[in-house]
Amino acid sequence: MKLLKKPVDELVDVESVGETLDGLRSQLNRVLLGKTEAVELVIACLLAQGHLLMDDLPGTGKTTLAKAIAACVGGKLARVQCTPDLLPSDVTGFNLFNQKTREFEFHAGPVFSDVLLADELNRTTPRTQSALLEAMAERQVTIDAVPYSLAKTFFVIATQNPIDSHGAYPLPEAQLDRFTIKLKIGYPDRASQIDILEAASRADLSRQDSSAVFSLDELARIQEQVRTITVHPRVREYLVDLVEATREDAAIELGVSPRGMLLWQRIAQAWALLQGRGFVTPSDVLHVARPVLSVRLLTTTDDVDGVINRLLDAVPAPEYR
Repeated sequence: MKLLKKPVDELVDVESVGETLDGLRSQLNRVLLGKTEAVELVIACLLAQGHLLMDDLPGTGKTTLAKAIAACVGGKLARVQCTPDLLPSDVTGFNLFNQKTREFEFHAGPVFSDVLLADELNRTTPRTQSALLEAMAERQVTIDAVPYSLAKTFFVIATQNPIDSHGAYPLPEAQLDRFTIKLKIGYPDRASQIDILEAASRADLSRQDSSAVFSLDELARIQEQVRTITVHPRVREYLVDLVEATREDAAIELGVSPRGMLLWQRIAQAWALLQGRGFVTPSDVLHVARPVLSVRLLTTTDDVDGVINRLLDAVPAPEYR
């Protein structure tokens, strides 16, 4: 086990960024009570310029969370309820012929937003699911051979119901690999449920609405700073060791792709920034490993969590001294 020397200089002003992010933490924890860890991972995904898949039961606050994120960054929220009859053009937009001007006019779809909530993505057909592939990977869509750029901070939150599989279309591996992490929020604890009931009974419910914490330009600046978070060469080697282990394990049919590896490093950088550091440690890589791996590992067993735990335990991590 190799020892790593802690970096002395930090390239990112983590203190000033931390103060900015505290407001975002406060707002999101106010709308998603009792889920501090989940909120931290959501923020890390946002800062990493990733996309989030929420595999959870209805009524656990997924829509509320998406609305709060859009409000906190002063961005536009668009929501798509995915159904079997949803068309790709319903997501990306379409060209419509104007009888007066005798020209085609482009009508933008909901992807032209800052935060897109794709509710029950596995309820729509693979053809419509594929409409999001280019948008998520390239932050652009191509319609009638014409490319249209999306917002630099474009953030997709997709949900799927893990219980009712009737009429569902499982997301293909190419689609899953576009997501950075998968989260399960779950039910709040007893104290949080009491707080939810108390908040709902107040007359001044308007106070529960989230307000802008920073602008989209500032979010883009922080996202660029995440890329500059230092990753020690040995930490990169450790990450590669984990990635290669997913490809060699007998219980895993499909391991982590190079794209997944890059997303793993990026969200580890974002997690380090949230912890007030300008460098990534092996513990950062491990902390985000489960939500990163759970969205993209194809295993031969139903016990995906068990496979991930065994994998992470089998690969030795370098230590900081």
